[in-house]
Amino acid sequence: MASKKPTVQPSADCPRTLGRPRSERARCAILNSTLKFFESRQNGYIDLTIEEVAARAAVGKATVYRWWPNKAALVADAFAFGATQKLHFPDTGSLVNDVTQQMQQLVKILRGRRGHVVSVILGAGQSEPMLLTAFRERFIMPRRAEATGTMQRGVARGELPASVDIDHLLDALYGPIYFRFLIRHKELTPQFVESHCRLVLQRVLPVDKSRGKNH
Repeated sequence: MASKKPTVQPSADCPRTLGRPRSERARCAILNSTLKFFESRQNGYIDLTIEEVAARAAVGKATVYRWWPNKAALVADAFAFGATQKLHFPDTGSLVNDVTQQMQQLVKILRGRRGHVVSVILGAGQSEPMLLTAFRERFIMPRRAEATGTMQRGVARGELPASVDIDHLLDALYGPIYFRFLIRHKELTPQFVESHCRLVLQRVLPVDKSRGKNH
């Protein structure tokens, strides 16, 4: 007799509550089962099937396809699941503090269990363009839009010049984090995030000519 697939229990990202609709519980179970599959398999994306996810989540395959058109979209949303809430930018009144705090949260995620999911996505995405596209559209671009809003607040407060190229600035801020994460030539540490963020932002902060230095 075949062994029964283990079903996924509610996680802290989607706790069991009496008022949660059944459809939402099913969606959370699917996302959790996808994450757990990645954590247990080295070649997660290659081995992953919608049938396996559905069985682990104790739902029908049609239920999975109701929300996700393919496994690339499912994997991208599974990574974003729970991580998104941790990556919102605060509004402390200081651009440097806002960006530093958000980047510290990103590094925590990359160094944690979900970091393996990102490695798989970026690695498999080189030969599976659909996966990279889904990750970019469902996770990276929404985060980038929020980051752009944070930079625009900095411009409005006079912390950044109105002429600043925000896209270029975001690449300069976040590129080295992903570079260290992927190449691992140096460790991703809170100290690196702090010094890197200040180094980049101080290059574009308006200069107080009366004192001859950046604010």
